[in-house]
Amino acid sequence: MRQRLLRRNSFWLVFSLVLMLVSAVGASLVQTAGGNVEVKDMQWEAASGREMNALLFKPVAASADDPRPAIVVSHGWWNNREMQTANYVELARRGYVVVSIDMYGHGDSDPLPAGEEAVGGTGMHDTVKLLADLPYVDTERIGVSGHSNGARAANFSVALDNEADTPLIASVLLVDNDAVYTDEEGAYTNVYGSRDTGIVQAQYDEFFFRSYDAEGNALTPPREFLSTPNAQSFLSFGADPAEAEERDGFEVYTENVDGEEAMRVIYSLPQTHPWSTISSAAVGHLVDFFEESLGAPNPIPASNQIWQIKEVFTTIGLVGFGIFLVAFTRAMLTVPAFARLRVSETLPAAAPTRKGLAWFWGGLALSVGISAVSYVLLSQAPWAGGIAFGVTNLIAPGVPWFIGIWAAINGLAAIVIMVVSYLVFGRESGQDLRASGVLPGWGRFFQGIALALVTVVAAFLIVFVLDYFFTTDFRLWVVAVKVFTPDKIWFALLVLPLFLVYFFANSVAINGFNRFTLAGKEWLNTLVLAVFNALGPIILVVLQYTTFFITGETIPGFGGIFSIWLFPVILILAVAAVISRKIYRATNNPYIGGFVNAAVVTLISVSNSLVFV
Repeated sequence: MRQRLLRRNSFWLVFSLVLMLVSAVGASLVQTAGGNVEVKDMQWEAASGREMNALLFKPVAASADDPRPAIVVSHGWWNNREMQTANYVELARRGYVVVSIDMYGHGDSDPLPAGEEAVGGTGMHDTVKLLADLPYVDTERIGVSGHSNGARAANFSVALDNEADTPLIASVLLVDNDAVYTDEEGAYTNVYGSRDTGIVQAQYDEFFFRSYDAEGNALTPPREFLSTPNAQSFLSFGADPAEAEERDGFEVYTENVDGEEAMRVIYSLPQTHPWSTISSAAVGHLVDFFEESLGAPNPIPASNQIWQIKEVFTTIGLVGFGIFLVAFTRAMLTVPAFARLRVSETLPAAAPTRKGLAWFWGGLALSVGISAVSYVLLSQAPWAGGIAFGVTNLIAPGVPWFIGIWAAINGLAAIVIMVVSYLVFGRESGQDLRASGVLPGWGRFFQGIALALVTVVAAFLIVFVLDYFFTTDFRLWVVAVKVFTPDKIWFALLVLPLFLVYFFANSVAINGFNRFTLAGKEWLNTLVLAVFNALGPIILVVLQYTTFFITGETIPGFGGIFSIWLFPVILILAVAAVISRKIYRATNNPYIGGFVNAAVVTLISVSNSLVFV
């Protein structure tokens, strides 16, 4: 009975819908603290004249008669407001009013004019001004915190606040970015004044917390940051470290500045730059910092954290989304418009010959090598860097272009490998390209593309509906399926051809050339292909961070940001292999799964990136 149920596509379709609904309801319950926090999706024209988007978390008890301290939190570059989930969940349930912003150029906020990153504090200071006008906010207790370039936005905001007639920021916590240590002449200074200021510092930060000589060479790795003059000056409120006593991490230091008691602290943690966004230690220190600085209306020990529960729910939604892509595609095969694509019986996967296995393992090894080497070479190419970091929104965000070009290179390499394999081995061994669906005919090809398009639209329609009712998305750390603004469709259409080259070739390779049993089991073949799909990026990430942890620095010539960009790629490539195989078994058409994967990955890429103008 159970086996028959699991074989029914209708079961998996309903199951996927249930998973996504449970995800949305559960995530909503967590971020609203069981109904004690109101969540609003805000869009407004900010003081700098740009459209700003953010999530507002307002404790139900906050009112004009009971104003609450407020905190603006921000993601880093190439991310969006939901990357601050851990922070806004924990702060809001402790009674703070919290606003999690999409910085300009990100998410649903306006694109960012190149060179104007400091305007409005990339949106953070504009949001501080908005908070100050809300009747339920205590304007004497407004704090800001950001991760990476979100921390840079906090520094921009402090500079703007210093120039304001009435400064609004009382507290600053910088996460994984340097503070401002010196003035324009290079003298140590205290730009934060009487504001309480802290730093959450990653000892294995890929970008920050190094000291340099006059030629720009790194003198100390980030794990030695606490001993550097910059850190010591910061903890001494801008004093010259040569004239100050040595100070320690995790210790809160206070000093009277302009008649007010101010605090300084550095939390130095053994983690990487992106890890801080899902680090219970980093979140705990953030809670402690603002508790001491602003005072929590509803004090809860820092060790009491529930954001992980929301992460579980949004991950469940991500799983449901993936299952839906397969189950909905197969369900649509019963609709007359697509019935011709359905195969009455799944073609059995044959056992490989010894020569076939040699081609199989050899091709996989070669593909992994090309994947890893091409990525490193592309990361070192000046023209590719120009695309990744300098493309305007008329062409689409730079990072999707960079990843798309790398994907297309590997797609072309896969095509070459398959052509050689067919000419040298496949043809003489009886490989039939038409029977395997590699050559399905133009009618079935375009009909399959139409089916794939319907599937992708249906899947994202669910994402939009659940976001509308529950203000949640599907995500696991750096992999996020979320709503997007109409301009992202234009961006997606521009870079989609690059991803199609890869995912078409990848699906053909997986299903038309490498589908057979291993140890008599097809699922084992699918598992191997999923692992090898992601193995090139896995090797690069392992090498990068093994080197980093041993030496204190990343691999020379392989920038830290490029290894970080591989984190979501690893999961996506592994899952893509499974999706394409499942759809192929029902259609004998590798291009349907290829298009589904390409379209979904493209939309994920452009909706989680940075747009310059």
